[in-house]
Amino acid sequence: MRGLLITLEGVEGSGKTTVANLVAENLRQKGLTVTVTAEPGDTSVGRQIRQLLATIDERTAWTETFLFLADRAEHVAKVIKPALERGEIVLCDRFTDSTIAYQGFGLGLPLEWLMQLNNIATNGLVPDLTLLLDIDPEAGLKRSQRETVFERRSLDFHQRVRWGYLWLAKQEPHRVKVIDASQPLEAVLTQSLRLVEEALARWR
Repeated sequence: MRGLLITLEGVEGSGKTTVANLVAENLRQKGLTVTVTAEPGDTSVGRQIRQLLATIDERTAWTETFLFLADRAEHVAKVIKPALERGEIVLCDRFTDSTIAYQGFGLGLPLEWLMQLNNIATNGLVPDLTLLLDIDPEAGLKRSQRETVFERRSLDFHQRVRWGYLWLAKQEPHRVKVIDASQPLEAVLTQSLRLVEEALARWR
């Protein structure tokens, strides 16, 4: 049986990595096999791309996009697809929705083109469930412990990214579930686990 792909999305500092690890721990305690992964940088090629993306400011919007897409193509082929074929649950910190939110809404690239390119890079793979951890970008940036190219972008950029994510949630409400990430972590985790359990029930 094919595995289950669950992605976590949100602006900087929304808590995706923390929630992914806590959900994985919960599922493993139930005897399920879980792969936790992230974009960009979870393959040998991806680690090189991640370094470029995090440190080099001078690039065009399309250059940035194609670097993310190259990472995603490698990530799907080397990590995500093999885990799904083994019947595992995959929790992925960022996936195709990030491209729409960041490079589409954030940088203004055409959404239709980005959707087509996402489809090519993933060979048509679509998440079974996406947890969108929604938080005001200003609060998220204060939480964030990183200092990369993305954190240094304007607050307006990050606001557009958030709008992009919320737009996606309206387009695909069956897949993208919005969780208020400004709540205490316990509340965020409780909601996340409930949504994951619902997805597991459908999967089984």
